[in-house]
Amino acid sequence: MRTRDIEKENLVKKIAVETIAKGGFESFSMNKLAKACGISVATLYIYYKDKDDLLSQLAVEHGRMLAKSMLHNFDAEASFEDGLRQQWENRYRELINNPTLSKFNEQLRASVYQDQFLSTLMEDALVKFKRFNDNIISRGEVREMPFEVYWSVAFAPLYALIKFNNEGQSLGGKPFKMTDEMLWEAFDLVVKGLRK
Repeated sequence: MRTRDIEKENLVKKIAVETIAKGGFESFSMNKLAKACGISVATLYIYYKDKDDLLSQLAVEHGRMLAKSMLHNFDAEASFEDGLRQQWENRYRELINNPTLSKFNEQLRASVYQDQFLSTLMEDALVKFKRFNDNIISRGEVREMPFEVYWSVAFAPLYALIKFNNEGQSLGGKPFKMTDEMLWEAFDLVVKGLRK
């Protein structure tokens, strides 16, 4: 039996993520992946049972990775503005610096692997985010509201700006490049909108 080569396995994951980010799940196959990696299809099956196993593992791995990046320097006891600012900073830096990862995450969110991706992400981050939300509500910094409403107001503007940046254009095809000034202007508007 052949042994696992960690470098080769990491190459497989990297190329799989790039391929899916660029063309979606519909154009992804184990044969194309093997060819892009310069390995045989048989080598892929040393690492993964099948295509579904590979994609499931990627979804879980990326859920954990995103949770870790979102929680970097995040304090659940922080004030509303400070805690939200750290979350924006973490998400912004991660997704601006890794546009392929951003596109891959979008593909995951629109796939049958969404539940694995999101459940892993929330499993690793939920306790801290819930404590933060409970704290800011109990301190009267924001009013209680459904989570989906909070999330939509708190983060959708950030993700829209990141998407414009990573695509290089805004609505109507106008060229777009994100700046820190734009980021924090949008953040200030979100904070004003969510404050009690």
